[in-house]
Amino acid sequence: MIKNSFKNRVSELKLLNELYESNTSKLIILYGRRRVGKTELLKEFLGTHKGLYILGRQESEFDQIKKISSQIAEFYNDDVLIKNPFTNWDALFLYLSKKPRIPIVFDEFPYLVISSNKVVSILQEYWDNYFSKNKAFIILCGSSINMMEKLLGRKSPIYGRRTEQILLEPMKFRDALLFFPKGSEIKDKVINYSVLGGMPAYLLEFDFSMCLRENILKNILQKNKFLYQDILFSLREELKEPRNYFSILYSLAKGNTRIGHIVNDTGLDKSFVVKYLSVLRDLQLIERKVPITEKNIERSRKGIYTLRDNFLKFWFRFVFENQEYVEQGKQERLIDEKIMPELNSFTGRVFEDVVLSELISRKEYESYIFGKWWDENSEIDIVGLDKSNKKILIGEVKFKRLNEKEISEIKRSLKDVAVKINTFGFKEEFIIVCINSEVESEEIKVLKFFELVKT
Repeated sequence: MIKNSFKNRVSELKLLNELYESNTSKLIILYGRRRVGKTELLKEFLGTHKGLYILGRQESEFDQIKKISSQIAEFYNDDVLIKNPFTNWDALFLYLSKKPRIPIVFDEFPYLVISSNKVVSILQEYWDNYFSKNKAFIILCGSSINMMEKLLGRKSPIYGRRTEQILLEPMKFRDALLFFPKGSEIKDKVINYSVLGGMPAYLLEFDFSMCLRENILKNILQKNKFLYQDILFSLREELKEPRNYFSILYSLAKGNTRIGHIVNDTGLDKSFVVKYLSVLRDLQLIERKVPITEKNIERSRKGIYTLRDNFLKFWFRFVFENQEYVEQGKQERLIDEKIMPELNSFTGRVFEDVVLSELISRKEYESYIFGKWWDENSEIDIVGLDKSNKKILIGEVKFKRLNEKEISEIKRSLKDVAVKINTFGFKEEFIIVCINSEVESEEIKVLKFFELVKT
């Protein structure tokens, strides 16, 4: 059965449509991690606005130009070009610059740059002299975040020419819901999302007619499966010294979030760890967080590092350290002894971020800035600051059904720690978000998650 590989991305499609329909010159940089759905988004866009799709490949400049000549000749039904392909980039760009306005997409653009580093400066020349004057619509797309961000930098020949840059990010939980069966429980959807994250390519790999255990067993813990191999493949494409980066990512997945802890766990020199963390941040693989009440974010000593992607967390936490189980065909032991007993706890941490994302999108909290708060002794899942109205929202997230006793205990602990957080003297509001509860409280708002995502 062929799966429909394109789902959602409504806002991104709307943006591309509006940019094209503005009928002005556009040079757009669209980039993002591998498997995030860039190509599917572009093909969906081209399905509405018939345009030219050019795919860069890992081959020589000569073969690259020859292949693209063939693609262009086929698109324009040009028999002369079929027999006499372009011999250089100048001829190719000149040809395109004289055609009527259509969307022109260069996918995997970094491969073109690798085959010929002069292609960017040649494109810049033709953009200045032809494309920009003819209302051209060109998208340069790539998965190498490192290289694509260099195209945005001051040293790039097309610096200042690009009209928009779009970083396509993994889907939030609400956007990923279309990948899950409509009748399934919200708790099951959260668990599946905590494992696979928001990468469309990963979400399409699970067969949701099977239970989670079987999906992990058959679609992740098998050497021949895409989900077993892809993390290693993708990281090796981006990183020059993958072994040390793997050690750091594994350390983060185990819960070592501070530089000192990572240094002790990996045995790497602190200067190397700082450098590697910076690279991983640039690649959108990790993020640095500070308590929301910190005034100087960059200089804060309370900063911690966490993995951004759920599947990256899952893979390094459960697969990377246990590859010998897979190599020896002991997947049943791995899933029953190592994965399933810890999966609920693992999901609980992801659930905190899912809830924060949902609260941020709610209209009633649009004046709030949300984040988390922690010190040496306490950690609070939800803190929302509304400085204009001098209000503070303090809350706890629980991936479970809560009873009256549990809610009373959480309410008490939140009020105790509020003294540390609310140094502003703002009006306090308390909230608990859980999977379900029959308890209603006048002193604290109790939100059931399945009701939260319905609105």
